[in-house]
Amino acid sequence: MKGNLEIGSLLKNRMTLLIGLTAFLLTGSLVLASRHSHQASEAATALTIAHQPLLIAGPGRVEPSSEDIKIGSELSGRLKLVKVEEGDAIHRGEVLAELENADYRAQVESAYANVVAKEATLRKVNNGARRQERDAAWSSVSEAKAVMENAQAELRRRQELFSAGVVSREELDRFTREADVAKAKYQSAVEQHSLVDDRAREEDRSFAEADLQLSRAQLDEAQAKYDKTFIRSPIDGTVLRKHHRSGESVSNSSTVPDPILTIGDRNTLRVRVDVDETDVSKVRVGQKAYVTADAFGKQRFWGRVVRVGQQLGPKNVRTDEPTEKVDTKILETLVELEPGSQLPDGLRVDAFIVPSGDEVAQAQPGRF
Repeated sequence: MKGNLEIGSLLKNRMTLLIGLTAFLLTGSLVLASRHSHQASEAATALTIAHQPLLIAGPGRVEPSSEDIKIGSELSGRLKLVKVEEGDAIHRGEVLAELENADYRAQVESAYANVVAKEATLRKVNNGARRQERDAAWSSVSEAKAVMENAQAELRRRQELFSAGVVSREELDRFTREADVAKAKYQSAVEQHSLVDDRAREEDRSFAEADLQLSRAQLDEAQAKYDKTFIRSPIDGTVLRKHHRSGESVSNSSTVPDPILTIGDRNTLRVRVDVDETDVSKVRVGQKAYVTADAFGKQRFWGRVVRVGQQLGPKNVRTDEPTEKVDTKILETLVELEPGSQLPDGLRVDAFIVPSGDEVAQAQPGRF
């Protein structure tokens, strides 16, 4: 009986030892498997990161391809009408707003009437005297000639009578003076007819032509000022902002801009990116890029670099972070987004430029 108990106890101890050994081996295997799995995961992650390009990141701001165009007035005055609203599509040459312009229109009409008058003056100079004036001058010549011929005939008769001793010297002298006066009147009539019948003098024509040219220039000036009361669109695009409304006054100032509207061509959007000076050597025209915005979550808007600045400058886009460095120099870079991208004008975004394969190879020389 005692022997059976000892055998049972021995078997029980061996079983316990076997179970413990199995549990130990199983735990060790699990630990080794977990370690191998973690190492494999880290290797896969490192491999994935190694194959990803080193993105060039920077803040940016969305703008139309035409940039924001602020439309103002070249003349100070009161707005008679603003014809468009924000979001309206507009076309090149379309009238967007109009100033009160009754006084400018009156100046145009006055200048036009002056041109008509100067044209008539020039025609009068070129045409010379009227036909009736020429006829009257010729009649005066004919009359003076007849009077002169009659006076000369009477003088010849008095000379014959004086030779015969019939008339006195005094009477002969009187008829001589009358003949001389008649001859002078005839010559004067001839000269008057020549003046009336002759062409205009060159200096008279030049003066009339210059006077007409001056009046036409005054008309052009008045018309130009009148045209400036109509504010037209320089491009096909969209109204982005309306700064003034009908009835408000606007001013033309070189020191204090006073735009009426802000417009832009939103058919293609661009992002003006601030590239840090440490990354300027990696940026090239044609590189792919994408932007993200908090308002659109993880959505990416793809595009390409279309222009790289040539001069470093201060930041254009501030992130409002307290720790942001404001003295950092940046290189302004333009990314043109693919057609169909719909982002609000002026939206701040995060831009990511994808370097080409050459830049990636230089940054990771051991992999290529």
